[in-house]
Amino acid sequence: MNQDAVLIKEAETDYGKVMLAVVCDGMGGLSRGEVASAALIRAFSDWFETRFPDLLYTRRTEEGIERSRLELELDGLVQDMNGKIQEYSRKFHGKMGTTAALLLMAEGNYYTMNVGDSRVYRITSDTVSRLTTDQTVVQKEIEQGRLSREEALNHPQRNVLLQCVGASKNVVPEFTFGAYAKGEIYMLCSDGFRHLLTEEEMLQTMSPSVLKTERQMYEAAVSCTELNKMRQERDNISIILLKIC
Repeated sequence: MNQDAVLIKEAETDYGKVMLAVVCDGMGGLSRGEVASAALIRAFSDWFETRFPDLLYTRRTEEGIERSRLELELDGLVQDMNGKIQEYSRKFHGKMGTTAALLLMAEGNYYTMNVGDSRVYRITSDTVSRLTTDQTVVQKEIEQGRLSREEALNHPQRNVLLQCVGASKNVVPEFTFGAYAKGEIYMLCSDGFRHLLTEEEMLQTMSPSVLKTERQMYEAAVSCTELNKMRQERDNISIILLKIC
């Protein structure tokens, strides 16, 4: 069963085009992971349609959206859904959880939010940059100098999360912010997409100089997915590609 869920929402506004993209990976080792990921996706979709316009039009600074307010609202949504998913789990005597990797683009800026180990990347003509940090056991070991990135690739606990929405008592989302530029590509993916792909392969396949049309972006996503399957990836695979034009 595919326990991933994805979302892409786009709108034309007085401040230009805005876009929200989200990838949620329901926990395969927990019951009803697909319910948790789908519920969180619906919550983000409703937020974009009902709450985001107020942020865009009335909660503003000289740079655009009031960043602190945006982060406060997204954190509140995650906390609310964490409680609701836990309550649902108790009713059905199971346990559900989901990761969340979010990318919001507006007025020349990107905003990311992350819980778990789904990721957001920025790809330019010569670099692949990860904009989110995994909330996993191995990432913590890397940060504390007890594990190298090479060792982490095949570590038996590489998929063990420190937190996820619905299965953690306390959830602390991480946020990043920056400016985007014409020609850049942004990629969101669940962990099944990137376990067996190197960043060099991502750059070779998904460089902005290579992906000039929507069709080429689609074919690159399919090609990388098939390569993962050929290399015996067993996890669910989801990818979103966005190019700044």
